[in-house]
Amino acid sequence: MSTDRPNRSNSSAPLDKAGHVIAGHSVLEDAIALLSGTVLVTLGVAMFRQASMVAGGTTGIAFLVHYASHVNFGLALFLINLPFYWLAWRHMGHAFTLKTFTAVALMATEVELLPRVLTFGTLHPLFAAMAGGLLIGTGMLILFRHRASIGGIGVVAMLLQERKGWRAGKVQMTIDCGIVLASLFIVPLVQVGLSVLGALTLNLVLAMNHRPGRYVAR
Repeated sequence: MSTDRPNRSNSSAPLDKAGHVIAGHSVLEDAIALLSGTVLVTLGVAMFRQASMVAGGTTGIAFLVHYASHVNFGLALFLINLPFYWLAWRHMGHAFTLKTFTAVALMATEVELLPRVLTFGTLHPLFAAMAGGLLIGTGMLILFRHRASIGGIGVVAMLLQERKGWRAGKVQMTIDCGIVLASLFIVPLVQVGLSVLGALTLNLVLAMNHRPGRYVAR
C-alpha cells in the first residue's frame, strides 16, 4: 500500500500545497530559537554600536534615543516596543505576542550583559556594517520562522506579509531606510552611509529567505 498519500488524520491541522500536515515547532525548539536568534541580533547590534552606527526598526529608534539622550539602550529598546504588543496581540495571536515579548526582553538584557563577556579591540566600520547586518538579518530570520520577532517594525512587516502578501524583507527595508535617514540629524554622515549599507545587508537576508510559502513550519 502506498504511503505517499497526504496525511489528513487531523482535519484542524494546517496543510501545505500538497495536502500534507505542516509540522509544528516544539516548546524546546522555540526556546532554542528565541535564544539563538536574539544572541545573533545582539552580536550584530554590538558591532553597529561599536562603529557608532544605527540600525533599522525599533532597534534603530532605540539607537537614536540612546545617542541623543544617553538613555540606557536596553531600556529604550524595551519601552519603545511596548505599543506594538497590542498590535501583535490583536492581529498576530497570543503565542506570537508572548514569544515576541520574550525575544525583546532577552535582547534588551543581552545587549547590556554582552560587554561583560565580549569587547572588540579592532573592528573596521565597513566590516561592522556588513557582518553586523548579516548577523541581525539571520537572527531575525530565525525568530520569524518561529513566529516571533524583535518587536515593532518586525511585527508590522510580518502582519503585512500574512495579510497582504508583501515580502517582509521589502517592507522592513523601506521603513529601515527612513529611520536611518532620520539619523542624519544625530550621527555623522559617514556613519549614516555605513548604516545604510548595514540595513541593506540585513534586509537582503530577509528578502531572499523570508517569502510567503517558502517556509511552512508553524
